[in-house]
Amino acid sequence: MAEPAGEPAPSRPGPEEARAAGGAVARLHALRAQGRGGEAHVLLAELAGWPAPRLPLLAAELHRAGLEADWATLLWEVATLPPAGLVAAADALAAAGRGADARQLLRQGVARPAPEIADALHLLTGDGRDRQARALAGAYLAVRSPEDAAGVARSDPDRLVPLLLDAARGVSEERHWDLVHAFRVAGVLA
Repeated sequence: MAEPAGEPAPSRPGPEEARAAGGAVARLHALRAQGRGGEAHVLLAELAGWPAPRLPLLAAELHRAGLEADWATLLWEVATLPPAGLVAAADALAAAGRGADARQLLRQGVARPAPEIADALHLLTGDGRDRQARALAGAYLAVRSPEDAAGVARSDPDRLVPLLLDAARGVSEERHWDLVHAFRVAGVLA
């Protein structure tokens, strides 16, 4: 199946990526065994910057090694990436059948201030990545208040109000109407 315009096909990790993931987890396991927690955390922060398609491989290797707590830490580190990297990582996890991890990652990533979310939505919609923009908006609306969403929409109501309202419907009908009200109060919706 072809990818929609503006959304490149996700790259499939090969044997080299699998070896790299296995090697990184072996290093992490050795650091943990030696009680070198600070260095282990530095490694996790480094791994968060790896290409998104490697993230599911890291998840599998960490779970195989019994390092589930490090997987949670790695997700937290990935959630601090710039929004495009965050969404790419969530996409890679979802494509690998790790939907719960993808949703958790997006929920953690939307703890950012409203202007950063607005910038991310602009970037994603401007690049034609509407599906990713809807995923980010939906995650934001699932955990943040309608008033926070009004702050996001304020930067570009013509583009962001329809996107956020559509995403709110995906959360719940009640969230949609709460958002309509918040938009009206904030003056971003007539």
